[in-house]
Amino acid sequence: MIDYAALRAVAAVVRTGSFERAAASLHVTPSAISQRVKHLEERLGAVLIERGTPCTATDKGLALCRHMDCVGMLEKDLMEQLPEFSGSEGAAQWVTVNVATNADSLGTWFLEAIASFTKTTDYLVNVAIDDEDHTADWLRRGRVLAAVTSLERPVQGCRVTSLGSLSYLATASPDFMARYFPQGLTEEAFQRAPALTFNQKDRLQNVWAREVFGHDLAFPTHWLPSTQSFLEGSLAGMGWALNPFQLARHHLDRGELVELVPGKVLERRLFWQINRLAADQLHELSRSILAVARRDLESRERDPQGAAE
Repeated sequence: MIDYAALRAVAAVVRTGSFERAAASLHVTPSAISQRVKHLEERLGAVLIERGTPCTATDKGLALCRHMDCVGMLEKDLMEQLPEFSGSEGAAQWVTVNVATNADSLGTWFLEAIASFTKTTDYLVNVAIDDEDHTADWLRRGRVLAAVTSLERPVQGCRVTSLGSLSYLATASPDFMARYFPQGLTEEAFQRAPALTFNQKDRLQNVWAREVFGHDLAFPTHWLPSTQSFLEGSLAGMGWALNPFQLARHHLDRGELVELVPGKVLERRLFWQINRLAADQLHELSRSILAVARRDLESRERDPQGAAE
């Protein structure tokens, strides 16, 4: 038999990051949480939680958390049909949905979509941020139930739907352009001009440079790990950056930013992948994601009436 009280304890520790906060969320003592986790680990002969600040799940712990996510959604559906169960021990009061997305989607369209979802349901949302080329790994490892990703091929056990393309423009302040490109954009000048890069996973600037010059080029870079800092760093003249069109367009219209190569757009196709076991329960989340994405993203797959294929 599965000890669901122990599984809830493991999931709560992973969700909150500590045994004390997990105990408070489940209205039991920290000692009770510790004993439940310890007994389950001894029974399975495996460590489920890496103790630390915060506490994190091992791969086997993540598998249990993924199971509890699905159980929580099923329990939630049952409570709506049979509210008499709502007072029973361990009954789910709140269910947290773990999703992953890239920072630029969160900074442009994704937040509106999940906000719409939370207004019509009583789910909580835990959003993880990673590069769009790596969010699929969160699905594979069971750390999230759904993700915005650049991967078109379905992750095992997931459904995939095209969202469209997030469009980027290479932009810089007029002052930056005058300092580094007084004679226009040349390879020599480009290799001296600082860029803005999100983190070591961020390859967009390199992809743009390869498309413009036809081969890879090295260039100096500042590291700014947020979508908003990219925009503000560009406006402040720190460096050139690939900014989402939605964020850059008003500054371009006002002349506060200019394009390094006018009209050169870099598009990143995005997809919504969701675990099949959770897809029915999270139908409203997918509906909100698709509605906002297909309104705001430039899709390469639109028919004459504007509906995505």
